[in-house]
Amino acid sequence: MRIVFCGVGALGSTAVWFCRNLSASSDSAQPGRRTQAQLVFVDFDRVESKNVMAQAFVKASIGKNKAEALKAQMLTFFGVKAEAFGVRLEATNVETICASADLLVDAFDNVKSRAMLSEFSRAKDKPLVHAALSGDGTFGIVRWDERFAPDAEDAEGQATCEGGEHLPLIGVLGSSLARVIQDFAKDGTRRDVMVSLRSVTTTC
Repeated sequence: MRIVFCGVGALGSTAVWFCRNLSASSDSAQPGRRTQAQLVFVDFDRVESKNVMAQAFVKASIGKNKAEALKAQMLTFFGVKAEAFGVRLEATNVETICASADLLVDAFDNVKSRAMLSEFSRAKDKPLVHAALSGDGTFGIVRWDERFAPDAEDAEGQATCEGGEHLPLIGVLGSSLARVIQDFAKDGTRRDVMVSLRSVTTTC
């Protein structure tokens, strides 16, 4: 299974951290057998010092492209081999990068990119799961594309996770996204999740 993470900032990198077992862990029932997931990271942005607080990057990755940095960290820390595309995903390159995906994961932070990815996934009949955090940090959702409608931003490029803001919710939402991905990889189950600091609600 080829899983393409579109955006590896706060939510995307956290989910990857928890999904590493999909390509790194052995099957205990059959020693030596490994799962067949290929992780792919897409992000044009670079790691800044403030990102170390709320994203799965170490200080040594500061200044590096996020996709490439996460690829290096997965290999260094866990022996997990991944692919990285250090570019902005756009209509001109989405076919090249995402055509071979078995699952698309939207962890973008803007409506334009989410809409472009939805259009591609629907045209190509690709499974797509979205993860989104509210601008005020009060709730987050993980939702499959057929049940997802992005809210408009208050301002274009509105930040939702600068520095250490909303850190507890980012952790819960990122790990919830990882669980949804793992369930889909295991048996095709498509779960939606609503997360707040008071509760986590899962539906199918």
